[in-house]
Amino acid sequence: MADLHDLTARELAAAIRDRRTSPSEVLAHTEARADALSERIGAFVTRSPELARAQADDATCLLEESSPEQLAATRPLLGVPLPIKDLTMVAGVPMRAGSAALEGFVPQVDDGVVTRFREAGSVMVGKTNTPEIGLPCYTEPDIAPPARTPWDLTRSAGGSSGGAAAAVAAGIVPIAHGSDGGGSIRIPASTCGLVGLKASRGRVSNGPHGVDGPALATQGVLTRDVRDTALALDVLSRPWPGDSALLPGPQTTFLDACDRREQGLRVGVLTTPLITPGAPVHPEARAAVEKTARALEALGHHVTEAPVPFEAEEWLPFLDVWSVMAASAPVPEGAEGVLVPLTRWMRERGRGVSGLAYANAISAGQRLTRKTAAAWSELDVICMPTLAQPPAPIGSIRDDADPEGDFWAQCAYTPWTSTWNILGWPAMSLPLHQAAAEGSDGGPQVPFGVALGAGLGGEERLLSLAAALEEALPWADRRPPVW
Repeated sequence: MADLHDLTARELAAAIRDRRTSPSEVLAHTEARADALSERIGAFVTRSPELARAQADDATCLLEESSPEQLAATRPLLGVPLPIKDLTMVAGVPMRAGSAALEGFVPQVDDGVVTRFREAGSVMVGKTNTPEIGLPCYTEPDIAPPARTPWDLTRSAGGSSGGAAAAVAAGIVPIAHGSDGGGSIRIPASTCGLVGLKASRGRVSNGPHGVDGPALATQGVLTRDVRDTALALDVLSRPWPGDSALLPGPQTTFLDACDRREQGLRVGVLTTPLITPGAPVHPEARAAVEKTARALEALGHHVTEAPVPFEAEEWLPFLDVWSVMAASAPVPEGAEGVLVPLTRWMRERGRGVSGLAYANAISAGQRLTRKTAAAWSELDVICMPTLAQPPAPIGSIRDDADPEGDFWAQCAYTPWTSTWNILGWPAMSLPLHQAAAEGSDGGPQVPFGVALGAGLGGEERLLSLAAALEEALPWADRRPPVW
């Protein structure tokens, strides 16, 4: 059998069910790799060895009580190490959300996605690194080392699921939880050479303890494999009581969708930045989309140029919504002074947004959605760069002296991702291209993600197309220098 860290989550679960390895052996291997690699890449902020060992022991007991077929159906991630992003509650495990302001907070309950992962049999090995309350597209918190892409340790793993992506890309774990409110799964997927899906609004519940608010954010995973992402969506997409938006389920399962092959899809290519029209787009980001377009045509799809669906200023109300979200974060009284400058600026701005302005911003997002749907009514899928640039050098975007400039630099780096959160439609990043960031002599090869987006409820279509591209432009054999 291959080294345990070379296996996908599905392969690892199958090896455990078939007794080719054991939950305790997998956990020991994971802990050893975390010991060796986590600090270098900024993957974990908290390790939970006692909880992980208890869950591994529970998995071992289940192996004695059930057949492999039963476990595949009811515990598809049995024994698989799966860390949780430190914006999400795990009962009894400290949660700081990337901030000194939350020091000492220990949740008493599991968030719903944690419950779903427990039910699937996974082993919670720790909490992954995130920037302060998940706001920026880089993971450089004051309370922990920066999260670095294992492809080039001078460059960021992205954010806000940066630690999760670093852990998966370095082979510490095959799958990690993430969340996405403006690109926070897809951005680190791009920088770390991984698969990252932001599901449709209403597909993954924030219940039973969380609420939707402006409904920008959703939960998901970072993986090295399309089918692992599909399996995780099957695990996470069961509703909780009180959900206000429910989407129809898949024809059978999201995992099955990977084996279906839709023909003749109308694919629109979009390389013009949406929210920062003058932002430079790296030649390799464009090359990644061009390569993907050729592969899509070879697969029998119809590729055309997609129109820019709205003017950049129509996106601006998103800033009111985003800053109000920051202002409403549960920061303890008296702790404002320990927040990083970006968070303080965003919260101050959010407190200045009137109720009427906030209501108008929500309405503006809904109008933008209708306008985009009309502009793209003749297209089934949009294909675009995930990011405008290669993984950013550590510290190159964060600007404590000018937090507003920091925000707009983030927008120039991520000019497509947040639109899909406003729309509420699914989008995913695929590791379809690698190149030197600075040209042929520009240092190590780094990933350039390509994003695919579809209409509301279009996850099956995206997963089918992603699985076909995974076969046409395979990436499974790529390994970063940190492995």
